[in-house]
Amino acid sequence: MVEVTYNAIEPVDPEEAPHYVQQGTTTYRRVNEPTANRHVATLFGKITLFRRGYRDIERESGEPMTFPLEVALGLIEGATPAFACEAARALAETGATQQTVLARLRREHGVEWGVKKLRDFSENVSAAMTPLQRDHQATRIVEWLRQAQAQGGSGKPVLGVGRDGITLCTRPHRFCEVATTGTITVYDRRGNRIGTVYLAYVPELGQQTMTDELTALIKEVLRQWEGPLPRLSYITDAGDSEVKYFRQVLRKMRHPVTGQPLEWHWIVDFYHASTRLHTMGVALFGEGREAIAWAKRMGKLLKKPNGVFRVLHAAAAMKAQRSMSRPAQKKFQTAYNYLRDRSPHMQYAKFKKLRLPIGSGVTEAACKTVFTQRLKLSGMTWSKPGAQTILNLRVILLSGLWEEVYAAALAKRPSLSVPTLALFSPNNHQKPRKHCA
Repeated sequence: MVEVTYNAIEPVDPEEAPHYVQQGTTTYRRVNEPTANRHVATLFGKITLFRRGYRDIERESGEPMTFPLEVALGLIEGATPAFACEAARALAETGATQQTVLARLRREHGVEWGVKKLRDFSENVSAAMTPLQRDHQATRIVEWLRQAQAQGGSGKPVLGVGRDGITLCTRPHRFCEVATTGTITVYDRRGNRIGTVYLAYVPELGQQTMTDELTALIKEVLRQWEGPLPRLSYITDAGDSEVKYFRQVLRKMRHPVTGQPLEWHWIVDFYHASTRLHTMGVALFGEGREAIAWAKRMGKLLKKPNGVFRVLHAAAAMKAQRSMSRPAQKKFQTAYNYLRDRSPHMQYAKFKKLRLPIGSGVTEAACKTVFTQRLKLSGMTWSKPGAQTILNLRVILLSGLWEEVYAAALAKRPSLSVPTLALFSPNNHQKPRKHCA
């Protein structure tokens, strides 16, 4: 039924079809005899499509022939839009591999594709959807902010930003390099999470792409948001890239509309602070219940007003009472210095009072959901372009924006136009121009 319907769209008589069509700035002339594309993938299997081709009027240009019927049907690498949507989504899903996706397409749709075809197709879809990602993510975040603003509660809505690194095995040398993931989360007035959008990028020296895209997304959200400014929080561990991003970007950021400085609350993840408490406990008491009990008491104290200073004081007092080996002293001091140097960002009682999150669990979980569950399955290694193709699709899917972004990508695909008849009238003896009005 699909095959018959598609093949009935173009007229049988070539004279009933336009003699010229235009795509972009290039004009094409009709070829009268249709040719067959026997590998059009649909949700119901492959069909044969008889379509009439058009050649560039400047034959020496080397432009490939275009097929208006395929353009009108929106074929993507020989696949209908509906089938392309299913195939690309399957590639982005958790646990997917090339072979499982190919088997699924064969089992559910009767379409036999090879690995190269699947890769070319995924690159095409990713390239179409990725430029639209930022605008749609910003729009969704603004919707969440409106929802948070309308809900009850004593606090303000919170816009929480996070970023983290995760190793990824890359080809050709099978090095494990650090890739990056970023999140922007909206919390309501009670501190409950409403939703999260994701960013993810392959290993890159300096992680500049993540910095640029995360910053651009934050500014786009602030540009679109017209309500009262939400509280802005940056929740991470204290890694070098995360610290650098706060000091060089967020701390200096101004509102993109008003130009006013923005107040960011940089919060060091409570879990990472807690691991230092455990390290100090083991250094003081050795492995065992006593160290665990001490670390647990200090963890509760850390959440109280001026908690980090009270913990540091208690730890220093306990150190004076205990005898430790030199390696234990070194571990204790390293953990102690970590808390001391980052104490302004560990005011957890103050942060909780402002309804700010004190844990980077959303971003930590993103490393697992974005990368581990798709790109770090058994035996997987990646070229950086191949990994980025999948990451682009996956973050759109996980952000809950697949349908919107895919529809927008289809709407932006190239279209054909029929030049005016006057341009090619018998009285006009000039060769058809490449640039038509």
